[in-house]
Amino acid sequence: MSQDDLQALDASELRAIDPEALFPSGRNTHKPRILLLHGSLRERSFSRMANEEAARILEALGCETKVFDPHGLPQVDTVEADHPKVKELRDLVIWSEGMVWCSPERHGSMTSIMKSQIDWIPLALGGVRPTQGKTLAVMQVSGGSQSFNTVNQLRILGRWMRLLTIPNQSSIAKAWLEFDDDGRMKPSSFYDRIVDVMEELVKFTLLTRDISPYLTDRYSERRESAEDVSKRVSQRSM
Repeated sequence: MSQDDLQALDASELRAIDPEALFPSGRNTHKPRILLLHGSLRERSFSRMANEEAARILEALGCETKVFDPHGLPQVDTVEADHPKVKELRDLVIWSEGMVWCSPERHGSMTSIMKSQIDWIPLALGGVRPTQGKTLAVMQVSGGSQSFNTVNQLRILGRWMRLLTIPNQSSIAKAWLEFDDDGRMKPSSFYDRIVDVMEELVKFTLLTRDISPYLTDRYSERRESAEDVSKRVSQRSM
């Protein structure tokens, strides 16, 4: 098929895939920056403790980590975006190169605390897209038998936020049995799975962080003006 057959094609914006852009000779050498979000405010929060365990693993794998504390984060649209907790969250998302989302499963889905954090993260912030092209690992904790409802929902949100969600995931059943009195996770297959997930997250982050702008470059958006793109992805236009 020739370009003449593609009647609606803007040939000036159609570009051959550039292998050098996908496999650059120069690579960043700083530690991968990973942000961890959890979905519970309880003093003994198993999602927070799972994230803290994940952070220890990530640091052992050579990453820099930050765990966001959702205490004091207002409900979406009840305050302006310059609220200190909202600004803290958004600054951390921009800082990060990858994220971990871990939520309890409540009534068969993620918690409102988890969803509120994600809802405060815009698709576009000025000329910056805070999440696009960054990596994501999803985890959940359950009080009863193992479930995958929450990680499946988090995957949908990750796709919506244009994150590169890795294939592996973690679902911890009967989480109250898996942590000791000091909040440390006991040795188990659940712990081993978290190690697997964090290893995979680091690998995908290292593979993609230098080329994420090229991976997420789109023909359709090259045809639009910057103003049109901003209007289309802005949550305020909904």
